[in-house]
Amino acid sequence: MNGRAPPFWWAEGAWQAQALAPLAALYGVVARRRMDRAPRVAVGAPVICVGNFTLGGSGKTPAAIALAHAAKRMGLKPGFLSRGHGRRTRDLRLVEVGDDARSVGDEPLLLAAHAPTAVAADRAAGAATLIEKGCDLLIMDDGFQSARIAIDYALIVVDGDRGMGNARVFPAGPLRAPLAAQMAHADALLVLKGGRAPAKGAELAVRTAARAGRPVFGASLKPVNRRTIAGRRLLAFAGIGNPQKFFAGLEAAGGSVVERRAFGDHHDYASAELAALAAQADGEGLVLVTTAKDRARLEGLAEPAFLEKLLVFEVAARFEPPQAPQRIIEAARAAWRRRVL
Repeated sequence: MNGRAPPFWWAEGAWQAQALAPLAALYGVVARRRMDRAPRVAVGAPVICVGNFTLGGSGKTPAAIALAHAAKRMGLKPGFLSRGHGRRTRDLRLVEVGDDARSVGDEPLLLAAHAPTAVAADRAAGAATLIEKGCDLLIMDDGFQSARIAIDYALIVVDGDRGMGNARVFPAGPLRAPLAAQMAHADALLVLKGGRAPAKGAELAVRTAARAGRPVFGASLKPVNRRTIAGRRLLAFAGIGNPQKFFAGLEAAGGSVVERRAFGDHHDYASAELAALAAQADGEGLVLVTTAKDRARLEGLAEPAFLEKLLVFEVAARFEPPQAPQRIIEAARAAWRRRVL
């Protein structure tokens, strides 16, 4: 989703949500029908979809990367499949060193550092390309509601801080389809925990999963480069789905976030915006810091001098229990064997 989510999505009883309820009901009917009836092409390798119930970010990309690392430890060759959200091209391509976010998307640039990554509007064609490259496990970043390929295991990531907001369907709320309709196609829930108690919406997702007999795993985002953050006075900026989680993570890592700048998800930074950030940081003696996804989007866009002094706050998903990724991968492979035999 581009831009910022409306504030009323994260509030209870807002009049805007009530006013949009009829449109949300219609959208929900169409979304449910699409999920239930859409044809899904079978591909020649197990497919794990890492998705979410809501529009906006929830931590899918770190979770997908953690699964890829687990697959490698199991002797497998994983590959990532992505639509390349926000890119300005439509062709199928394998992400390579030197690509920029405008041609492949920002998330695929992060994924490609860990495993072969294909971006394609035609996911079946992208899957075939990865399989030709020797991949024997496909991890699909997003695409849970709109996938056109058979999914062997759907892992749904829920932000433990924000949950599902008001739990209403778009445009009245952030849900991409009615919760029950989505849960029917899910295999497990992954609650990505933050620094606060789980939000009411996250608890609703957990209860719904329990009633549906779906396992619930936990995970947390751990800083990879805590030492470069601790003790610094920071000007933090981010164009992601939940920038507040990023700001909180910096403070938990020991940084002092003096200034915060939140932009819309997948924000396309203008030169004037970057210049203003740099000028404020210089004038106030602050260190610029952003997310790995934002840093990938800035490659080829920002001046080299800007990138040289920019800190990147890197995080990795740690599953609870630690054996959860292996269990998920084994379940996906077993489901695929049942499907093809």
